Amino acid sequence: MRIKKEVRAKKLSSLIFIPLTLSFIGLFFVFEASSVKSFSEVGNSFHYFKLQFLWIALGIGVMFFLSFFDYHKFYYLSFPLMMMTIILLIVVLIPGLGTQAGGARRWLDLGIINFQPTEIAKFSVIVYLSSWFIHRERKRFFSFVTLLGALIFLIILQPDMGTAIIVFALSIIIYFLAGVELSYLFLLLPVSFAGFLLLIKTSPYRFRRLSAFLDPSSDPLGIGYHVNQILISLGNGGLLGQGFGASRQKYLFLPEAHTDSIFAIIGEEFGFIGGFLLIFVFFTLMYYVYRVSAGAPDRYGRLLTGGIFAYFALQIIINLGGVVGLMPLTGVPLPFISYGGSNLLVSFALLGILLNVAKKSKKFTVQ
Repeated sequence: MRIKKEVRAKKLSSLIFIPLTLSFIGLFFVFEASSVKSFSEVGNSFHYFKLQFLWIALGIGVMFFLSFFDYHKFYYLSFPLMMMTIILLIVVLIPGLGTQAGGARRWLDLGIINFQPTEIAKFSVIVYLSSWFIHRERKRFFSFVTLLGALIFLIILQPDMGTAIIVFALSIIIYFLAGVELSYLFLLLPVSFAGFLLLIKTSPYRFRRLSAFLDPSSDPLGIGYHVNQILISLGNGGLLGQGFGASRQKYLFLPEAHTDSIFAIIGEEFGFIGGFLLIFVFFTLMYYVYRVSAGAPDRYGRLLTGGIFAYFALQIIINLGGVVGLMPLTGVPLPFISYGGSNLLVSFALLGILLNVAKKSKKFTVQ
């Protein structure tokens, strides 16, 4: 019994230690990648660093609170949480309330900080659908599609294609894990894929982004500029990297260097080896998340942790896939590494739920 408790404590500590390590690695690179931009914008090189540090501190507090908050209580909070999310997704579209930047209206100005309702949408989808499908009741597919369609519609209006894809994928994965009327998915998936292609086709900007992915050299100073600067950054890194703090692309050459493209800066300074080690750390984290999900003590815990596993996996794959050129860039942050308080807070919150499920699972001690 004592050995099992020691193993359990070790695995729980790994679930805490790995994200904290990633967060402070990210904090360092956020400072590195944003110092020049931060100084040029607000006259303070530490501006983004300080904001990220505050979000990390807040996120850690939320994580520890939720690790002691019985996850079963989210069943009763799921509906008001989803209603609040839909209201926020509508409010952010209202001029004067939602903050616009880069042609998108995705942020709510809270004074000191800006907040993205789409990040709350990811959290709400996991909690709400896990609560909804806790019982295997049939004839829910139409209601499921209606809710999903409403969420995707509001997110696309911002516009935020990357988050729309993640919310869609999360919903489908949780529906699949619930095992309710799976035959309908064979109809939904091709129809949805055609819908996303139509959105790309009818939006000149999205179509040009896809073209830049297929042929980065077609417009190197225009829509392909971001992709090409990422490739230059990764190419500069080589096998071992330029060295600690030696990135040249961070000097305003690489767009979004401290957010979506931060892995390119890591690759430039620490090379292929450094990038591989970071991916290995993410892989280790996902292994522990999977172990919690596989050993969840009940159906609700399995759905929640399955959704959390999908959340982290999707964000890691989409971000890294976009940076290394395996898929189009979509503006999805790299969990715990990229600058962005909303995503960081949601990631820590989901980690807190994961820890709570792990504490209640006897199977989590199994090697």
